[in-house]
Amino acid sequence: MRIDRLELVNYRNYESLELEFSPEINVFIGENAQGKTNIMESLYVLSMAKSHRTSNDKELIRWDADYGKIKADVFRKYGKLPLEITLSKKGKKAKVNHLEQRRLSDYIGQLNVVMFAPEDLHLVKGSPQVRRRFIDMEIGQISPVYLHDLVNYQKLLKQRNHILKQHYGKQTINDVMFDVYTDQFIEAAVKIIRKRYQFMELLQKWAEPIHHGISRGLEQLQIRYQPISGLKPEWTPEEMASFLEQKLIEVRKREIERGVTLVGPHRDELQFFVNGYDVQTYGSQGQQRTTALSLKLAEIELIKQEVGEAPVLLLDDVLSELDDYRQSHLLNTIKGSVQTFVTTTSVEGIQHETIQNARLFEVSHGTVTK
Repeated sequence: MRIDRLELVNYRNYESLELEFSPEINVFIGENAQGKTNIMESLYVLSMAKSHRTSNDKELIRWDADYGKIKADVFRKYGKLPLEITLSKKGKKAKVNHLEQRRLSDYIGQLNVVMFAPEDLHLVKGSPQVRRRFIDMEIGQISPVYLHDLVNYQKLLKQRNHILKQHYGKQTINDVMFDVYTDQFIEAAVKIIRKRYQFMELLQKWAEPIHHGISRGLEQLQIRYQPISGLKPEWTPEEMASFLEQKLIEVRKREIERGVTLVGPHRDELQFFVNGYDVQTYGSQGQQRTTALSLKLAEIELIKQEVGEAPVLLLDDVLSELDDYRQSHLLNTIKGSVQTFVTTTSVEGIQHETIQNARLFEVSHGTVTK
């Protein structure tokens, strides 16, 4: 898939912007705080209907405007697909082929992107929340059903926590609705956990040989999804549900004391091991970056396998963060196979032919020139 044309209206620092792209590599060059990342962010929002930088959609609208709009002509293997996201103080609307979508979960998946930004280098050593978000966003791109299940799970979690807070300081909970929510919560949790296990298995399949190649055959990467509850991937849904039910009974008193649900996918962890050692704890910065790069390249292959087309790759100010070897490996991998968008302060020092043959855009004070 590829993005041929982008139009921004009242988006961040752009009052009006129209760009046409190369199907291969597009590079935005400019000093910091000129608007390069805003363009990358708009492409991400076009794909995921949310920003990777903020949870407040109002920040995406130009400061003196009532609304913002992102429009693009996307081409997939079956033809042209116009996409549109409109942001306003009332919320956001998404259109596919000029038709408004009833739910955002129906929209997501029309355009698949893989974003690689400096903060993704912290995927390995950052908080568990960062890794859970990574899992959820990537599965959501290839499985709209997962997004629906995740929204349902989060709603049930919120309802369950609300009742726990109401019983703060008490010994037990005598509330019929709490038992109803707990049963539904367990059912939703099992769906999320099983899908995450399946995704991790696919990610492992692609990331292991990629990591092996980047490390010149010296390192073996293992990805491990670790539910805090201790569930095993080979269990049936019924066995998982029974185990979760028992765990929730065991921690009930602590949950009442703290007013929060202590067991479930919202507390699970993703671990990375290189040659048997935990990369987060014992890995060097180079190993952590190789792991992050391997994950991103594996995402490309995984999406390609699942949807039958390569996603669009967004490299936001990340090339300067990689050494020459990792940089070359990344550019060799994407060469001619993935439409790629790159932001950088300068292309000097990047000798790779992929960049030298790219379509260049200069960004300065919110103005973009080809």
